[in-house]
Amino acid sequence: MTFLDLRSVRIRAGEQYRDRRAVEIEPFEIGGQRYAIEPAAPEAELTVTRTAGGMLFELALAARLSGPCFRCLNETELDVLVRGREYQAADPGGDEELMTPYLADDKLDLSAWARDTIALDLPDKILCREDCAGLCPECGRDLNAEPHEHAVETADPRWAELEKLKDRL
Repeated sequence: MTFLDLRSVRIRAGEQYRDRRAVEIEPFEIGGQRYAIEPAAPEAELTVTRTAGGMLFELALAARLSGPCFRCLNETELDVLVRGREYQAADPGGDEELMTPYLADDKLDLSAWARDTIALDLPDKILCREDCAGLCPECGRDLNAEPHEHAVETADPRWAELEKLKDRL
């Protein structure tokens, strides 16, 4: 886990602190599949601005998410470029809108913030390509590599009389 100790950041109102640092990010588990961040600790740009009423935190990073495609299960990669912004009031007065959940005991949890920022920016489905055909529901083959159709099965002749009854009802 990567933290920024705000006691080491000495800035006055209107001033900024800028830093670049590697931020460790845990892999994601989405739909029962594991998606890893590459590199595991991407370099992030961090800006802390002291305002008259608190502190503004900004985070920017680029990383690559790799794991299975939602449709065909082939290994795929997704480049993510994210920006996050959080605010912490000097006196929030219990108002959650004026507090960041990533700050505790003057330590800003960069890992959790970066992971949540990436998660919010992910598409609904991670696909190898936009027109991914997926897997055949009959045989399980990859339809991207082997597009095919299965012949329509004929009914078992022993059920023919019951089929006639179904049509009458």
